[in-house]
Amino acid sequence: MDNKTLNWRDKLHEVIYEADTPAGKLFDIALLFAILMSIVLVMLESVETIDNKYHHILYVSEWIITIFFSIEYILRIISIKTPSKYIFSFYGIIDLLSTIPMYLTFFFVGSHSSLIALRALRLLRVFRILKVSRYIGESNQLIKALNASKAKIGVFLYFVLIICIILGSVMYFVEGAENGFTSIPRSIYWSIVTLTTVGYGDIAPQTALGQFIASITVIIGYAIIAIPTGIVSSEMTKKEVHLNTQSCSNCSYSGHKDDAEFCYNCGNKLKGNKE
Repeated sequence: MDNKTLNWRDKLHEVIYEADTPAGKLFDIALLFAILMSIVLVMLESVETIDNKYHHILYVSEWIITIFFSIEYILRIISIKTPSKYIFSFYGIIDLLSTIPMYLTFFFVGSHSSLIALRALRLLRVFRILKVSRYIGESNQLIKALNASKAKIGVFLYFVLIICIILGSVMYFVEGAENGFTSIPRSIYWSIVTLTTVGYGDIAPQTALGQFIASITVIIGYAIIAIPTGIVSSEMTKKEVHLNTQSCSNCSYSGHKDDAEFCYNCGNKLKGNKE
């Protein structure tokens, strides 16, 4: 379908959701730059000396970026035929969380408790960094691989939990409270940090048997680290990578094959393909 036959909503959707056109690429670059700038501003505001000296500049800059994100959020809603698909999607929620903090500060002023709330609202702005992931095709591939392997990962985590409970219980009876293993939950904490090879050292076995069990635990930890990596890697090799950035104008679903004519999610005709 030729671009001349597209209505204003389709043209807007093409610019905002796709990157196959010069306008779409320019929009994505501008948005990516704004996201990175906003993260830098959040970091600078957390440095007291910088904030005290340049507070007004940082505040105005933040409002400019917030307004830009607000416009982007509204345009994303009106450019698709089913706005709820975007509003309640992962990216839709992230976009909302990255936009509302500055507006909410109007309702939290005038008291010490409100300053604490304001600080929490500022932290919400770090969610903007998650907006970057929509521009990295490999991130979608990783998400799909994790979703496909969630059952196997769940079984693996259940198995690890059982090992931690068993080892923690054994160490509680072997070492006892005099060596820091004051309860089974605290002993399970030790088994978790040991099995993951972190080993904080705040609790350590003192008896020969306890040290032997700890050695076995560390070896088991090294052995099982590769399991989830292998599960996800196996799923990723099954996924096909497509460079097509086309997004459905009805439900905003992306990830179509290069020769796809209809949306895989809702069956809507893809605007970018010729009739």
